Amino acid sequence: MRTALASLSLVAAILGAPVTSMAQAAGRPAAYVAPPVTALQAEMLREYAAPEARQGVAVDADHVYAVVNTTIAKYDKASGQRLGVWSGPRDGLIRHLNSCFAEAGKLWCANSNFPQVPMASSVEVFNTADMTHEASHSLGILDEGSLTFFERFGEGWIAGYAHYDDIGGLSYKDAVFAGIVFYDSAWRRTGGYALPQSVLERMAPHAASGGVMGPDGLLYLFGHDRPELYVVARPVMGPTLIHVATIAVDAPGQAIAWDHSSDARVLFTIHRPTGAIRSFRLPEVALDHSPDARRFPVD
Repeated sequence: MRTALASLSLVAAILGAPVTSMAQAAGRPAAYVAPPVTALQAEMLREYAAPEARQGVAVDADHVYAVVNTTIAKYDKASGQRLGVWSGPRDGLIRHLNSCFAEAGKLWCANSNFPQVPMASSVEVFNTADMTHEASHSLGILDEGSLTFFERFGEGWIAGYAHYDDIGGLSYKDAVFAGIVFYDSAWRRTGGYALPQSVLERMAPHAASGGVMGPDGLLYLFGHDRPELYVVARPVMGPTLIHVATIAVDAPGQAIAWDHSSDARVLFTIHRPTGAIRSFRLPEVALDHSPDARRFPVD
């Protein structure tokens, strides 16, 4: 086979024809070329001082919530005043709150036992009115890895899982095993996707620390420490998501939240170095340059 390919390349060079054209003429399919990744820039809108903003953020119409491992602090969205807090003991039953999303007076949070192995995860629910813990659903030990984010998707859920190259990782599964999983309403797996290589390379040696499904039907992923947001779409076929855009954001990774109370494409992030919550306006993302990419169905 190598000899045949070498001969094909030589003939192509002599005739001045591309190897792919010669391959097609010889009955061989051309190699797949990934679509170009659009580079975009987010516009920062506001910053809130929040010393608990070390792991993630959630947002609803009137409040923002700063998340760090075993603590969630509630802040007034207009004034930035701290209004309440839930806090658990260090190394207690809840060890590592990765992300939360707000819905109808509740905070739905992804919790894991990081950096312990084997990796185990749970869903924890808090009442935002008085910041009390309300419910728990354990997912147990999962081959998918450590649950870093989830949110509702249709009648079920979409969830992101992480693997790690170093602390909290497994010797036989590194960060490239991170992925996206779909569940029905009872947390029974219905499907999933691998992450594109271009995104995995940028997030290594970690994985997606945050993720949200945008109202535009695209999935927005944030890594662990780079100030950039990765926009991925579902493929027309195959198991791997398609990287369609990278948005520069002045925040170094971790869990994020889409402000569904606004029509202005506003995303909330944290800024770990200073202990702050930041909001950004995101640009529109087109798919014209990605013929194999499709938007996810959203309500």
